[in-house]
Amino acid sequence: MTKILRTRDKTAATLQALCYSGLMLNLINLIPISPLDGGRITAIISPKVWLFGVPLLAALFFYRPSPMLIVIGLLAYPQIMAAFKGNPELPPGYYDVPNETKINYGVIYLSLVCFLSVMSFEVHEIIGTR
Repeated sequence: MTKILRTRDKTAATLQALCYSGLMLNLINLIPISPLDGGRITAIISPKVWLFGVPLLAALFFYRPSPMLIVIGLLAYPQIMAAFKGNPELPPGYYDVPNETKINYGVIYLSLVCFLSVMSFEVHEIIGTR
């Protein structure tokens, strides 16, 4: 009987760790920088939102240094400069979408960020109590 309970505890701990990893991976992927999915969705709102992603990426790098974050920063550099200066290669009106669409995408984006943040916090608390 105790062997079955230990197996269930190990399985639950493994599933919780996988859940936490998936939530955090999705949350990091929503940083508003162009090569990430967050940069793709915030481009609909405005490419200037990418400028908010730079401090987030830097803070994440200083909190948990990783070479992958440096690669993401290098890939994002041309897009961030284009957002700063404007991109002459794009046709005029490339980012022009109706305000209703911008609001809808912004609400969906922020809702997803909030959901993933709350869920990753909750799963982290569950793992911490074990």
